[in-house]
Amino acid sequence: MKKRIHFDLLRSEHGASLLETAAVVPLFLLLLFGAVDVGRALYLANEIEGAAHAAVMYGTQNPTDTTGMKTVAEDAAPDVPGLSVPTPTSGCECPDGTDYGASCPATSSCSTGAPVYRVNVTVSGTFTPIFPWPKVPSITTFSSSAAMRSAGS
Repeated sequence: MKKRIHFDLLRSEHGASLLETAAVVPLFLLLLFGAVDVGRALYLANEIEGAAHAAVMYGTQNPTDTTGMKTVAEDAAPDVPGLSVPTPTSGCECPDGTDYGASCPATSSCSTGAPVYRVNVTVSGTFTPIFPWPKVPSITTFSSSAAMRSAGS
């Protein structure tokens, strides 16, 4: 009498879900780390933009206080690694946007009215991703510039 071989083990679905999970988990982790890195980059870019805006707002009220503008920018983005605030600039220009100069002369050459102050601030910081992504630099620099005009000199 011949023995019959049971093929129940070959038809069994035990372990199929484990195999599916093992195939999906790496993809899920890749998407998760990607989302975290993109979120961190957006947060950093937003912090840098906010710091530039805060400094230029301060500068419109204190156009000659470049040290104060730098301090405001640094205080507005304390979590940004490698924060850099080059010396802000201020000057005067005509209300129509012409004749910008670093100094504000006592007599105006503006035909459209009294000159106004213009303050320019640039802020930059570095971003390093958590996970080294292919074809993505290991360090990226984000930068934001803000310029605003205020009432005349």
